[in-house]
Amino acid sequence: MKTLIYIMALSVIFITACGNNNRLDRTTQTGVIKTVSDSAKNASRTTLFNLYFKLKNSFAADNDTDAANAAKEMIAAFAGFKANSLTPEQSKAFSEIKEDATEHVSHISANAGNIVHQREHFDMLSKDMYDLAKLTGTGQVIYVDHCPMYNHNKGALWLSEVKEIRNPYMGKAMPVCGKIQEELKL
Repeated sequence: MKTLIYIMALSVIFITACGNNNRLDRTTQTGVIKTVSDSAKNASRTTLFNLYFKLKNSFAADNDTDAANAAKEMIAAFAGFKANSLTPEQSKAFSEIKEDATEHVSHISANAGNIVHQREHFDMLSKDMYDLAKLTGTGQVIYVDHCPMYNHNKGALWLSEVKEIRNPYMGKAMPVCGKIQEELKL
């Protein structure tokens, strides 16, 4: 199964890297549209989002070990992110996101066996990944889902590659708790 996931991820990276087209990236926080033409950034971004989805799906299945392994892969993906194609404003924002997100995936990776603690960090990581999606685009349609019951009814968001609700905070106990809050097409 892992081999299939790696082959699919590498295929996505290869296809993305080969399709080096100029495209418009939106920096929604400033409302400025900037032209970016670096397929390496797209491949790095795609890798990060695919690993995030792997992490999210591990939590939805209540699998703390797979979540820890996906988090370890995310640490490497953040370290290898090609930020040289970002504008100075984007680069600064990315550095802040990367620092915060790396801290959260480090906690997730180090705490297999404590899924409650892992999910606390996943909550914060999801906010970082949302900010990353807004900063660099996603290269695909993603859904911003919300669970109103998590964290003593304070709620939490997560990103999903599919419309179907697969709640990473409640796992198998309440797999469809939540709703789509936003659809990102960046």
